[in-house]
Amino acid sequence: MTTTETTSGAQAKKRQSLVGVVVSDKMDKTRVVLVTRYVAHPKYKKYVKHSKRYKVHDAKDEFAVGDCVRIEGCAPLSRHKQFIAVEKLGVQDIEQYLKTREGE
Repeated sequence: MTTTETTSGAQAKKRQSLVGVVVSDKMDKTRVVLVTRYVAHPKYKKYVKHSKRYKVHDAKDEFAVGDCVRIEGCAPLSRHKQFIAVEKLGVQDIEQYLKTREGE
């Protein structure tokens, strides 16, 4: 998370930045990104995995399923889209994720 300076010299607000894996690209100009984070349990001190799916704006339709992307918060673009896809970081294998989703 970095701050950028405008021409007036004032600093802009920090935008929320997350890294996740694209799990769906079936919508036009929208991708679904799975963001996984590990949080320490307050009592047991064991790390627990928390996952959340975000709908992300992808204007150029350049990201495909399995791509690891960085997303950044922005003003709401629609009811569910408040993030934009910024850059591609790498490719992840999400077959295991898709298999677990089919089992539910």
